[in-house]
Amino acid sequence: MHHDPLAELVTALQRLPGIGAKSAQRLAYHLLKTTREDVDALCAAMLSVKNRVTYCSICSNITDVDPCHYCTDPAREGRTMCVVEQPENVWAVERTRGFRGKYHVLMGTIAPLQGIGPDDLKIKGLLSRVADGSVEEVILATNPTVEGEATALYLAKLLKPLGVRVSRIAMGVPVGSDLDYADEFTMSKAMEGRRDM
Repeated sequence: MHHDPLAELVTALQRLPGIGAKSAQRLAYHLLKTTREDVDALCAAMLSVKNRVTYCSICSNITDVDPCHYCTDPAREGRTMCVVEQPENVWAVERTRGFRGKYHVLMGTIAPLQGIGPDDLKIKGLLSRVADGSVEEVILATNPTVEGEATALYLAKLLKPLGVRVSRIAMGVPVGSDLDYADEFTMSKAMEGRRDM
């Protein structure tokens, strides 16, 4: 059985999200032409992510120090907390440069069809962080999808009895799309136009 290293690389690259057969082939040929040093650097960066990056024990965001710098930064005020689905959504909000509060990452949404219920998400941690009384407003910045909306409604029901203001980002973000694709302006407007739930 003859192993074709290039074919194996194409197959491996195709497992990455958003990479089809054509893109995988292009990347493989690009890597073939790339210097040994650059390929080594890429491999080292990928291994470093696997070895050093973990999840924050407070907010669940990805970090190389625990707790993460958003949780420990004294310049960020803890009166407002922004709840997002995934760590990459934190970057989408950060790009707006307008939010200076804390974050909480749910690590998903309630999706009964996929068998994901409230207990599979980081909800208990969110409730205990809000219950200590320092948080005044929780901004629910889940994606504007069916699951994101359902999760926001579910969280609002749990959070309101804790005496905290619960708001939802405005839908300047196109419905059915992912926060990652929202540009800074749209995301800024979505944060500014949040409404109480």
